[in-house]
Amino acid sequence: MSYQGIIFDFNGVLWWDTALQEQAWSQIAQELCGRPLTPVEISQHIHGRTNEHSFTTFLGRTPEKGELDRLIQRKESIYRQLCLDQGPGFRLSPGAIPLLDHLAACAIPHTVATASGKTNLDFFGQHLQLQTWFDPTAIVYDDGRLPGKPAPDCYLEAARRLGLAPVQCVVVEDSISGLAAANAANIGHVVALGPAPAHASLRRVGGVDRVISSLTELPLELFSGATAAPGR
Repeated sequence: MSYQGIIFDFNGVLWWDTALQEQAWSQIAQELCGRPLTPVEISQHIHGRTNEHSFTTFLGRTPEKGELDRLIQRKESIYRQLCLDQGPGFRLSPGAIPLLDHLAACAIPHTVATASGKTNLDFFGQHLQLQTWFDPTAIVYDDGRLPGKPAPDCYLEAARRLGLAPVQCVVVEDSISGLAAANAANIGHVVALGPAPAHASLRRVGGVDRVISSLTELPLELFSGATAAPGR
């Protein structure tokens, strides 16, 4: 079956920042709770989740808006500095630029659905030139109006902004909560991205159709009217 468009998660897919996210969250959790995060907490309550969900989980209560805003800015300032500290390593993931160039050349609709907030999205746009490939008005981010992953809302909204039914779309995700969101949204083809040691566990996630290690492995034959990109 051919699909009409593609929706990318951002963190861990277009920008490989998993270790940086874990480092930033571990630092803020140590400040708040006096202990590091466990692997289960990271998997279930960090990756793919909104900041509000993560802080509510670690604090054991729902913080008031002012407190939550301060906590988010503290954590994200740590995270953004870690990104900048990567120097030339702060770049889109392997295969992303050739893929995005090809999608644009073939006029295949594409966008991002991310748990990141507006401040981080602007930061990524500034340093990774996202406007080269993405219509900012089509990107779905955490603005507090939609439930976070694993709820399907962000992917339903992203498909709507592309003018497509969810079943006409491909989604590329790396987190368990994000894969669950794509499956719940009835996305036509769900691609899990992760390192080779994680492939077996990713294949066991409900609704996953394909597992890849990088965007260089995403077959363009999935899309109507697309052909293999030169050099891929």
